[in-house]
Amino acid sequence: MEHYENFPVASFLCPPELRAPIMAIYRFARAADDIADEGDVAAELRLQDLAEIRQALALCSESSPTFLRWSEIFKPLHLEIQRHALPIHLLHQLLDAFEQDVRYTQEGRRYNNRHELLNYCERSANPIGRLLLHLYKINDPTALHESDCICSALQLINFWQDLSVDIPRGRFYLPMESDLKIEIEFTKQLMQEGQALVHRLEGCAGWELRAVVQGGLRIIDKIQTIDTHVMRPTIKAWDLPVLIWRCCFMKS
Repeated sequence: MEHYENFPVASFLCPPELRAPIMAIYRFARAADDIADEGDVAAELRLQDLAEIRQALALCSESSPTFLRWSEIFKPLHLEIQRHALPIHLLHQLLDAFEQDVRYTQEGRRYNNRHELLNYCERSANPIGRLLLHLYKINDPTALHESDCICSALQLINFWQDLSVDIPRGRFYLPMESDLKIEIEFTKQLMQEGQALVHRLEGCAGWELRAVVQGGLRIIDKIQTIDTHVMRPTIKAWDLPVLIWRCCFMKS
């Protein structure tokens, strides 16, 4: 699973009327994440670009804004924010997380405990699920909690999956007060705590989420059998029968 691959941006299961807003959110998040993460740009320049991204995002609350940079991202995003009343504060939370990533990498900082890491996930991952639920017009507290569990679990799975990639780049997500085995088991429990949400989403959206949840759990299975400090587990073609079976028989 890659960062932001749980977006149903190109899937035929995604309702046609929601493809445009989901794509607009995805492009915003992808662009900001690339600024924070890709290439060999100095941290100061990354933070400067993220600050300009934040300024452009603030303009999206206006009726007729002018975007000096990234207009290909912010013009469609502005349209969908106005059309669907998207909560802009959730997009700002994503930027908070990207800025934190830059600073932590620059300083070589590590997370002391799980609480600190989950606090990061609240801003790096959970806003995505809440934005999607907003588009599906689902906002009850139970659904929001289940969405947060799934999104945080997906973020944690990315961390444990990418240890062999992140550590050489100076990114340390495994809490100093814990170990990988304990955190993997917690991540699995967190995903299972949220998985009832698949039964709250009707039709194709529910099946889309089933695939996301079961894909994450399948990656956990693989993480538990290899050393992710040297290998990166991925979903293979032969995993498909297992995923289909698990998707069809998820308990409510």
